[in-house]
Amino acid sequence: METEGVTKFQLEFEAGHPLDDELLRELSAWRRRLYDAGLIHRHPQRYGGLGYGNISRKLSPFDAALGGRFAVSGTQTSHLADLTADHYAIVLESHPRENRIVATGPIHPSSEAMTHGMIYSLRPAVQYVLHVHSPAIWKNARRLALPVTDPSAAYGTPEMTREVERLFTAASFAQKGLFLMGGHEDGVVSFGSTLDDTGTSLMELLEKANRF
Repeated sequence: METEGVTKFQLEFEAGHPLDDELLRELSAWRRRLYDAGLIHRHPQRYGGLGYGNISRKLSPFDAALGGRFAVSGTQTSHLADLTADHYAIVLESHPRENRIVATGPIHPSSEAMTHGMIYSLRPAVQYVLHVHSPAIWKNARRLALPVTDPSAAYGTPEMTREVERLFTAASFAQKGLFLMGGHEDGVVSFGSTLDDTGTSLMELLEKANRF
């Protein structure tokens, strides 16, 4: 099994000031809901006791050619019930083909930051990305008719971003706001233009999966 939370990209990081709390207030409130639902958390019986899940929001100005700017929860913060601005990194550039992230802020970015950046670059309307873990959703992918990345693509790698790109260019994926990470146990990614829609669709899917 893969080790959770291990950063696999090259990180160019310069410590900097946190973002304004107001920019992150709604995101942190939704993140607490995901934490309470066990979608972002840390449990001693799961993934070797390491934390899982991360969230982000696009920041203005965003340069699709550079894959930035966006705020993403920091690495090794999944065990915290509530986040403050000190728990978010600012990704300035994301270069999947070079396996490289440029970031600043009070904390290093999540190990899934490159996947977040790819989604923002591919779909300009997307403003929020939620990466959670749900055994119920992941195990019922076929019943739920969900798109799935190739199991050979590990999380946080250029291979995963290429798989995301493949999904986004498929006609059948045009209206989807969610996909599963086939090579990342229980990994689920939800994205959308509003945070309420992005989070609500994820929670509704979890409720549906729990009925199987």
